[in-house]
Amino acid sequence: MNDDDRTRALLHALDRLPGPHHLEHPDGFDRSAARFGATALRDRLTRDFGRPCSPDEGIQDASFSFRVDVPAEAPGAGLLLAVRLSNYGDLAAVTTPAPDSHDDLDDAVREGALSAADRVRITAALSRLGYRLVPQRLLRRRYDGATWLAAEDHATWWTRFFDHL
Repeated sequence: MNDDDRTRALLHALDRLPGPHHLEHPDGFDRSAARFGATALRDRLTRDFGRPCSPDEGIQDASFSFRVDVPAEAPGAGLLLAVRLSNYGDLAAVTTPAPDSHDDLDDAVREGALSAADRVRITAALSRLGYRLVPQRLLRRRYDGATWLAAEDHATWWTRFFDHL
């Protein structure tokens, strides 16, 4: 089983966790622990990039609770990055607000939008703090999980674990 297959299996397993009907978080979700993790990530990225990274904690009605922004002047290529932290299983996703956003960090490096060193900074910080980075190519797939979202034509795995619901 390759890494994409393992990640898809993990997404399906997390999707079946018992939880409230609104899908924002599974039963037993610990918001304080999630805040602690988001703060640790913010501090780590601030140190690694040498610029203040800002957390967004005011997120509601979503399957993620926190976003940490890495300012455009911090990464070498001048690309604003946002790391979203899911309410499920310590999943993380990295996005760019650019209209021509990249499928994943490797694409951003290949296309010169992100330096390889900055990619390593982000992935190392996530890994050291226990987060699993989920590639955008998997999150953009149509959602075919166990919840009522499967009936929605527009729903993707991004919707399920990293978006407003």
